[in-house]
Amino acid sequence: MRNHTLEPAGAQAADQRRRLPLSALLALATAVFITSLTETLPAGVLPAMSADLGVGESAMGQSVTIYAVGTALTAIPLTAATAGWRRKRLLLTAVVGFAAANTVTAVSANFPLTMVARFVAGVAAGLAWALLAGYARRLVPVESQGRAIAIAMTGIPVALSLGVPAGTFLGQAFGWRVAFLAMSALTVVLIVWTVAVVPDQPGQRAGGRSPMLRAVTVPGVGAVLFVTLVFVLAHTILYAYLATFLDRLGMGDATDLVLLVFGVACLVSIWIVGARIHRHLRSLTIASTLLVAVAAGILALSSGSTTLVYLAAALWGLGWGGVPTLLQTAAGDAGGDAADAAQAMLVTLWNAAMAGGGVAGGILLDSLGADSFPWTVLLLLVPVLVVVVAARTHGFPAAPRAGRA
Repeated sequence: MRNHTLEPAGAQAADQRRRLPLSALLALATAVFITSLTETLPAGVLPAMSADLGVGESAMGQSVTIYAVGTALTAIPLTAATAGWRRKRLLLTAVVGFAAANTVTAVSANFPLTMVARFVAGVAAGLAWALLAGYARRLVPVESQGRAIAIAMTGIPVALSLGVPAGTFLGQAFGWRVAFLAMSALTVVLIVWTVAVVPDQPGQRAGGRSPMLRAVTVPGVGAVLFVTLVFVLAHTILYAYLATFLDRLGMGDATDLVLLVFGVACLVSIWIVGARIHRHLRSLTIASTLLVAVAAGILALSSGSTTLVYLAAALWGLGWGGVPTLLQTAAGDAGGDAADAAQAMLVTLWNAAMAGGGVAGGILLDSLGADSFPWTVLLLLVPVLVVVVAARTHGFPAAPRAGRA
């Protein structure tokens, strides 16, 4: 007779390793969702916030900028200072920061206080962004790390395609303060959820050199950081001024539908990337770059064709949706023992590129007009593609990684 005792035990062990801790990963995805929505929610309720706080809409719009500034200025130093902290403790600290910042924003009747709260929210985001992808990686074996990061990163497109419209609707129906209080309530739920289901992980031991300096010297990290800076800059120049660009095409009233197509395509992209990233990180990154470039080319030549604009939005989303997962994974793989430091630098450059994209887009709009946006995206994506193709040994390797978990 066959031995039915040993085989099931081995099979169960293998199944246990392959099974993703979905509850914990969805908690991390919710943290990503809160981080993204906290950043972008003011854009949906801007007129009401500016009227209530007695400032102009342009001044109130800086509530998004100061959030990005808070993230960019503090992600690296705070990540270095908290490198030895237990990961769960650090995650809960960041989430509590969001709860406090959004609550103060909701009850504040003073513009300077609101801006301070927004800066604090950006600081919490810097901690969270530098932590979340690495945390997701540590919860699963190597072969599942891409899928784990993809699940965690679904919070980004969900926040942009569903969260912002829902928050805007809530703000219009019940007031913008209710929208921020709802964010705080969701954050409290996340705190309980995290305590209950997210496994703890150790911090990193302090080495002789700064973890940031160690990360910079690791082969491949520089290539990933360059791609992050330029790719995000290209994307933001067009995304931040999409409504203006569509208005020039006579499609200003369809901005929400274009963004919906973009958001749904992003979700599809995340699913594809999550399923294939472990063995195809390089080819997926090249494909993402080319898809966004093709989308920009279509927009540049669309001449107001509604069909072509929606096609471009779909291709753009298919290219862009998986980019956060691809770049976070590439940074973690290239960084090795300094992965958290590499991801902290990635977060800093990501937010710097977002802020720079807003500024560059404004300059382009004033000097060359909205038609220049897709052409600028195409121009910026050329060096991105060159670096990704060239970094075949380190950064975006041709062979799948078989290293540590």
